[in-house]
Amino acid sequence: MPTTLGELLKDSPKNWGRWGDDDELGAVNFLTDAEVLRGVQSVKSGKRFTLQVRMCHPDGDPSYRGRPQPSRMMVMDKGHYLSGKAEPFPGGLEYADDVMFTNLQGTTQYDALGHVWFDDQLYNGYDAKTTMGGGLEKDSILPMAERGVAGRGILIDVARYQGVDHLPAGYGISLDELLKTAEHQNSPIEKHDILLIRTGWLNRFFTEGPDAFLGEAKEGADGADTAVQAMNEPGLTYSKELVEWFHDMGIPVLGSDTLASEQTVHPETGCFVPLHGALMRNLGVTFSEINWLEDLAADCADDGQYEFLYMCTPLKIFGAAGSPINPMAVK
Repeated sequence: MPTTLGELLKDSPKNWGRWGDDDELGAVNFLTDAEVLRGVQSVKSGKRFTLQVRMCHPDGDPSYRGRPQPSRMMVMDKGHYLSGKAEPFPGGLEYADDVMFTNLQGTTQYDALGHVWFDDQLYNGYDAKTTMGGGLEKDSILPMAERGVAGRGILIDVARYQGVDHLPAGYGISLDELLKTAEHQNSPIEKHDILLIRTGWLNRFFTEGPDAFLGEAKEGADGADTAVQAMNEPGLTYSKELVEWFHDMGIPVLGSDTLASEQTVHPETGCFVPLHGALMRNLGVTFSEINWLEDLAADCADDGQYEFLYMCTPLKIFGAAGSPINPMAVK
């Protein structure tokens, strides 16, 4: 069986050149004004759901072990005035300020299309060397942030379809199960839909702790934390049919409540997150990860409406490989 992404995906479809040789938006190009209006048609009640997890929680944030935890600190507060280190403004006004340090993908986030690559090429054929130096010269998050992402979103609640709180570790969601879940919800997936998949996995971080969510940290022979081997998330599993379906449907965004938005390791080949290569690198599909879907899912199950207007804008950061986001679903 293939052991590299180059071998596994040698016949996989690409969107390179579809929107021109200079394109850095990928499948987000499908989200035209008409697609935004199609999303608006899904709004029935005006109910709003924000999908970002809270940041800088005292007990820690759900983030990949290899990335530092987000941290926030005060740089101006009442103590500065009480200690005499600051004086009120004329008229008596005082203020508080703080700073935050975070990996740009250390919370609910979008991957830039240049976030991953193989065979030394990014999405649209750009040279991987364009990631070297001070930031991504191509396929950074900035073009997407300048445009914004809006359209018809749909929640596919696979965990609820199976009648479980969360899918088992390493579980692979097939294309057939994805479509059967949509059929069960009476919410068929349409072309250019923004796809959000609930596995229930993220909630384990808050109910069972980091080791349940991330996998117990393992020590390698050199003492290094082998986080990749510990990760065993459920999610969409790679298949040729699934990739061709994404291509035919023109799916612009894939989001989930896991760190990778896909089954972490492909069981047949051992490839790590192969859909990042097949969908992001080849088709230009934007990946959205660590989405909080519990409240939205409960409401969808209650009223039977799984479609909504989805809106999201990354931060406008030059050269960034990703960005924190707080997506909104409006029903």
